[in-house]
Order: sequence, then C-alpha cells, then structure tokens
Amino acid sequence: MSAADSGQVRGRGARERRGAGKPAKVSRAGRNLPAAIAVGVILLGSLLLGLLFFPFAIVIIAVGFAAVGVWEVNRALEVRGMKVPQVPVLVGSVGLPFAAYFGGTEALAFAMVATAVAILLWRSIDTAAEAIQSILAGIFVVLWVPFLLSFALLLLREPNGQVQVAVLLLLVVSNDTFGYLVGAFFGKHPMAPKISPKKSWEGFAGSAAGAAIVGVGAAVLFLDQPWWFGVVLAVATVAAATAGDFSESMVKRELGVKDMSNLLPGHGGVMDRLDSVVFASPVVFLLSVLLSTVS
Repeated sequence: MSAADSGQVRGRGARERRGAGKPAKVSRAGRNLPAAIAVGVILLGSLLLGLLFFPFAIVIIAVGFAAVGVWEVNRALEVRGMKVPQVPVLVGSVGLPFAAYFGGTEALAFAMVATAVAILLWRSIDTAAEAIQSILAGIFVVLWVPFLLSFALLLLREPNGQVQVAVLLLLVVSNDTFGYLVGAFFGKHPMAPKISPKKSWEGFAGSAAGAAIVGVGAAVLFLDQPWWFGVVLAVATVAAATAGDFSESMVKRELGVKDMSNLLPGHGGVMDRLDSVVFASPVVFLLSVLLSTVS
C-alpha cells in the first residue's frame, strides 16, 4: 500500500470514528421528534376513535392514565424521601374518574373527600416516620392527577359531551403543536427561564393563535356555538395548559428529574403528556357549562 493510500485510509478511518461518536440528532426541544410524532398520533387517534365509537373506553383510558400518572409522581417523590401512601392513593386514582362519570360533580367531591380521609387514616395506622409530609404528599398527588383529570369525564357527561372532549383534546394538541413550531423558529424571549427555559413568549403567542383558529372552527362546525365561544375556549385552554406545563416543570426541577418516566418514546412519561390536560380539563368544563348558558 502506498503512503498516499495509507494516508487516505487513516483519514477516512478517523472521520468514521469521529462520526460514530456523534449523538443522534434530536429536535430543538431535546426530543426524538419522529418517535414523539408517532406516539402522539397513536394516542390522539385512539382517544378520538374511542370517543366516536365507544365512549366508555375513554373512562377506562382515563383511569389507566391516572393510575400510571400517580405511579410516576409517587416514584419521583421518593427521590426526595417522600413516602406516599400507595394503597389509598392508587384506589382513589381509580375511583375518582368512575365517580365523576357515573355520579357527576357531587360524587366526584365525595370521592375526593373520602380519598383524603383514607390517606389520613392509612398513615395514622401505619405510624411511619414523616407522617404529616406523607399525608400532604398523598393528597397533593390525588388532587393533581386523578381529581383534575376527572373533569374531562364530567365534560363527557354533558350534552354533546363526546364532541366537547374531542375539542378539548384538539385544543391541547394545537397548543403543543403551534407553540413548538413558532417557538422553535422564532422563540427568543423565555417566559420563565428558571422553570422552563425553552418556553418562549413567541411560542405562547403561536399557541394562542393556532388554538384560536382551531377553536373557532370547532365552535362553528361541531359545537353549534358562535365564533367568539371558540376564541374564549381556546385562549383559556392555552393559558391552563401552559400553567400545567410550568407546574410539572417546576415539580421536576425541584425533584431533580428530567422526565417522570420513559414509558412513551419521544415524550418521557405519561405525566409529561397529561400535564397540560389535567389543568385544561376543569377550565374547559367550567367554561363550556357557563358559556353554553350565556350563548
């Protein structure tokens, strides 16, 4: 082999070794974008099909999401040594969505109080260390995940509830999609750099504008409501979803974790997807009831 050939081989080998050390390309949001899109389409498609053909499936899915979300948050809290009373919290995460769907707001309120009492009694009998911290952590988890998520099932009970839940999901997806697209290309001014540095005011404006377009179309075409109904619903959903995203980011930053789990490729954990929905659900439920009466 000539010296020139040897030099070419060594040069090519060095380039290949350097290339092998490069990490896989990810999106500006730090995610595996193809995997995130695929998982998002599958989840949204499954939920919409369930709403159209088998509404009770949404109750089962909500119970499953609530239980997994509670497990993720419990696991994250254990990083800081906070022991959540597992049994009453998991029982409550299953019972609250069913109570909301079958019994309405009164049943949901009763189930929430019963779960809080069960957590208190469970920890009192257990007599483990840091009992007060454990009780407060358990009530916090139940309020954050299954209680707020159960408002989506209250919405499902309303007239034309299947369509209203579908609109809720579309508005949350619009918030994420338009916020990501606008923020990735034009985001320069962080909203809360200490909590979520990648959230920008430009992205928030994109979320609001995109969701408003979707909301107007949904209000006129599917909900038989005036256009302004869709705008109000969209802006309120974006504000609530953003607050939910910030809340989860704050909890994760405080606990020192990047994602709640790695169950969903490209997304992280179930709570990394539910963070917007759990805050948006009660807002959309209350506004739908109030604005429907006004309009």
